[in-house]
Amino acid sequence: MSRTIIRTTNAPTPPPTFSQAVKAAGLVFVSGTSPIDPSTGKIKGETIQEQTHQCLTNISAILKESGSSLDKVVSATVIMLEEEDFAGMNEEWLSWFPIDPPARQGAKLPVRVPGMKISVAVIAEA
Repeated sequence: MSRTIIRTTNAPTPPPTFSQAVKAAGLVFVSGTSPIDPSTGKIKGETIQEQTHQCLTNISAILKESGSSLDKVVSATVIMLEEEDFAGMNEEWLSWFPIDPPARQGAKLPVRVPGMKISVAVIAEA
């Protein structure tokens, strides 16, 4: 099986331990993506809605680079710092996936990054 590493400057640069995404087996696997603004390198937004928006903006750029898009997302993993932010995250989520949303699971952030409330990973059709 061949695989292609996906990189774009329109999303945050990951550390050397993982890729932004990998395209393989007809799918695009996007790594956990933080709400970092790629132009500043800083977390964008203070609310969960703003940070969810930035995560999905970054994921959209990664998927575009791979030849895919958000409308091809089949599964998402949402990792949040605080359970109380779930409703706010869902509010923003619905603006991106208003009908036929992807399958989704959630978890709690295992480490605290100052200011970061959320990370999102997705799997999409290539």
